[in-house]
Amino acid sequence: MPGKDEVPSTVERSDDKAKRTWVKTFDSAMESYDGDGARARRAAFASLKHTHEKVGDHWEPKDHKGPSDEAAEGGGPDNTRPSAGGVDANASKEHLMDVAKRLDVPGRSSMNKDELVEAIDKANKRETAKARRR
Repeated sequence: MPGKDEVPSTVERSDDKAKRTWVKTFDSAMESYDGDGARARRAAFASLKHTHEKVGDHWEPKDHKGPSDEAAEGGGPDNTRPSAGGVDANASKEHLMDVAKRLDVPGRSSMNKDELVEAIDKANKRETAKARRR
């Protein structure tokens, strides 16, 4: 299975369900899309976003299943909908505030929902970059 060799570091640091979801979707997409690795990676992440959300440098199970943002709702290779980078943009503001607190996002108490999603995405990218340097 080529997917096991292609697991991104953020997924590697996640639970077994996240790894299985990513690998299974990647492998299936590689077959469906005639070996198009970039398209298979996008499909694997879109699938993962239905069950997990990115928190810091890894993926955690969501409380509810379903797409996490407009890009994960579907589409094809021409999908131009914006992605929240693994942040569950469809979650409640209360949940986003909790994630922002865990990531120590400054100024979170005065942010609206869209600002929280953007700030969490930035914090996630910082944490991932730190983890990759270790």
